[in-house]
Amino acid sequence: MDERRAPEAAGTRQTTTERRGDRELVVTRSFDGPARLVFLAWSRPELLRRWWVPESFPVKLLSCEADVRTGGTYRLEFGVPGRDEPLAFFGRYIEVVPPTRIVWSNDEDGGGGPVTTVTFEERDGWTHIVLTDRYPSGAALEEAIASGSVSGYAEQFEALEALLGTLGE
Repeated sequence: MDERRAPEAAGTRQTTTERRGDRELVVTRSFDGPARLVFLAWSRPELLRRWWVPESFPVKLLSCEADVRTGGTYRLEFGVPGRDEPLAFFGRYIEVVPPTRIVWSNDEDGGGGPVTTVTFEERDGWTHIVLTDRYPSGAALEEAIASGSVSGYAEQFEALEALLGTLGE
């Protein structure tokens, strides 16, 4: 990817994670590519499979189903060492506005999980994303941080950057 094309964006390629208030975690990153391609990588199961799980995590993505449209659903199943049964994450898409916004619920805890919003804003061929996880309580956010489940964004987004380089314009 050509950093000379948008030097002001080169510093924003770093993934930043910030806690806002007692219930929100906000992750930001810019990608060298148009919003339509970045959105595509978030909305096609065959592409999600290629970048969603950080390689350093001791889990394997076994299946990925995603009907990325308002009212659609998703289900991800992971193989976890020491577990006989796959670990499932699932929910529904609350709002999908291609190629600018995806909002989904995380329903594996009986519907009491966080709501995730990701926005895609294109600037001069770069796409800036803001991902916000809004937890039902401060304790739920603390638990997510302590479990390590929110620690993989930087690695995920490096894999997404690599994937985008293979998609072309």
